[in-house]
Amino acid sequence: MKELLRKYNDISLIKRIVVGLVIGAALGVFFPGIELITLLGSLFVSALKAVAPILVFFLVISALANARSDGSMKTVVVLYVISTLVAALVAVAASFLFPLTLTLTEAVDQSSPSGIGEVLTTVIMNVVDNPVNALMSANYVGILAWAAVLGIALRIASESTKGVFTSISDAVSQVVRWVIGFAPFGILGLVYTSVSTSGLEIFTEYGQLLLVLVGCMIFIALVTNPLIVFLGIRKNPYPLVLRCLKDSGITAFFTRSSAANIPVNMELCRKLGLDKDNYSVSIPLGATINMAGAAVTIAVMTMAAANTLDIAVDLPTAVILCVLAAVSAWVPRRSFLTRRHYERT
Repeated sequence: MKELLRKYNDISLIKRIVVGLVIGAALGVFFPGIELITLLGSLFVSALKAVAPILVFFLVISALANARSDGSMKTVVVLYVISTLVAALVAVAASFLFPLTLTLTEAVDQSSPSGIGEVLTTVIMNVVDNPVNALMSANYVGILAWAAVLGIALRIASESTKGVFTSISDAVSQVVRWVIGFAPFGILGLVYTSVSTSGLEIFTEYGQLLLVLVGCMIFIALVTNPLIVFLGIRKNPYPLVLRCLKDSGITAFFTRSSAANIPVNMELCRKLGLDKDNYSVSIPLGATINMAGAAVTIAVMTMAAANTLDIAVDLPTAVILCVLAAVSAWVPRRSFLTRRHYERT
């Protein structure tokens, strides 16, 4: 058994994931409805989502307790804002170039914010959420806030006390590496579930919509994001961009969860030799506010709905939509529109 595990681990993770992806798609086409295979995907995503809040909490505490401030977080936040706005702009431009319409079904009842005051209230309440509840509900705004407060407070603690939190964060990181090792089986289950439940008909009924959405995301990943990276480092960005897509992009695409992909991104940063004090804060922060995929989806679906209802969208309105899509992507997902309602809509 040890020899088998050693040979399994010697194979590149990306190769194992690709094999799992192909097997999952084939099984979904020819043998749909097998609950055991579906369970593999659910277990993988649930494990990542379960360990991510704990990982973020202790990593941020440890990083800030031992931090050396170099001002780089300001640059990171600015880049997050720029990339999300650019993503919304790309999505709106693509919607003008490839106008879409939707087949609308029965409306879903949902509550909407009455104004900007209610939105700000929701965000502030998420910040001061009970720390235990924030961990249980994966409220990363609250987790980051409490971890930051505790980390700063622990700067005056003894080195032995700081070492306890560092050891805990290292232990949780090791657990994350174990979970990521099962990614091929998780991806197999996720692909199987998508193919067996939706079938290939989804590509015919919503093919153009999928092409626009995925096309925007590919354009952002291979054109606009590398351009932003080039402006920041003044070097060829593609080795770094392609490495990130290879190690992180696949799990991000199939898990469809920023929270679930936090451990994957943390592990990638460790492999790249980045400063742990920086990425232990910037990665979970990015999973909360750097929502390019959400901005693309909001913009494309809004434009498609407007086209379906014959609502003309002029240039000033399109610019406003870009800003609103970016801001809406930053609002914590625990607020007014739940993921289930969003998917049904």
